[in-house]
Amino acid sequence: MSAPSAEVDNLMPDIFSKRKRSAVMAAIRSRGNRDTELRLIGFMRARGITGWRRGSKFTSKPDFVFPAVKLAVFVDGCFWHGCPLHGTQPKYNAKFWREKLARNRARDREVNRALRARGWRVRRIWEHELTRKNVGRLAAKLGRAV
Repeated sequence: MSAPSAEVDNLMPDIFSKRKRSAVMAAIRSRGNRDTELRLIGFMRARGITGWRRGSKFTSKPDFVFPAVKLAVFVDGCFWHGCPLHGTQPKYNAKFWREKLARNRARDREVNRALRARGWRVRRIWEHELTRKNVGRLAAKLGRAV
């Protein structure tokens, strides 16, 4: 017996109503991007970059803040934030994912605007910038900001 095709999967009804599915999905809480945040912590510590804090009280929840210089730093996953170099578009349920990722990017822009309106500078670091081959550029990017 062969595996069902994606077309068949798309036709299978959801066991929940749209409202119930939305409630179920909303109850799933993100655990953050722990691995990428830990890599950035290691990067900053290795280069003596200090003055940062985690767990800010902003509603937008920057991954790191540098209160003394009013800098908010976000570490964005290439998939979830639509990296122009590495972001992918799933083929299954493509319309949903296209809209979801577009909403994520729009929210990122709104968060940037809101923080800047409060006098903060914002730096967004792509997940792929934390690789060894990109550390020089990342050091320059953060060094200029801090």
